[in-house]
Amino acid sequence: MLRTIVASILVVLIGWGAASRITCDFQIWTEEGARRLQVALHPVDLPPVFIEGPNLTQTTLPALLSQENSVTIASFIYTRCQAVCLSLGSIFQQMQTALLSNTGNAQTANVRLLSISFDREHDDLPALQTYADNLSAQPELWHVVRVSQTEQEQLLLRKLGVVVIPNGQGDYEHNAALLVFDSAGRMVRIFDIEEHQLALNYALHLAGKHVADTSS
Repeated sequence: MLRTIVASILVVLIGWGAASRITCDFQIWTEEGARRLQVALHPVDLPPVFIEGPNLTQTTLPALLSQENSVTIASFIYTRCQAVCLSLGSIFQQMQTALLSNTGNAQTANVRLLSISFDREHDDLPALQTYADNLSAQPELWHVVRVSQTEQEQLLLRKLGVVVIPNGQGDYEHNAALLVFDSAGRMVRIFDIEEHQLALNYALHLAGKHVADTSS
């Protein structure tokens, strides 16, 4: 009996230790959770992919994100999407309204929004312009862009862990999230779309830190 009890305790301890290692001391339980924790601990540098969009001279994505030392909240979309992308558009409208209502605040002035299309076949510049117009995107605050080359687009998706799968009917299944980039153009946090207020608060926090650092 005692041997059985000891053996059972050892199994539990071994299992506990393995679970602790796998979940980083129980901080994560899913692959997506692991990805988000990894990004928080080790910000992701962007490849120098070229982007284009309305009201935007062709530039690289890192160069755009590091302009004016701004903090950027980004999402990946395609303009024909009638599912999660509609929610993302609405969320960005809400965040744009919140930012525009506090234009005198230094933190707010350093936060930008970015929608990146992964559907090069359909999302040409006129389509991106129509999408921006329909959402009343203000070009000084919110850019709608696409990656200039297909190979670079796939490189960017892989680098940021964005999964895009054609559904065979002309549309896509894709993971949706709000990606926060710091003033160096690094992805530093990933939030669920339901956490949009938390994402905005975090972006404002980063922007505030930058303002404090530059003024000291």
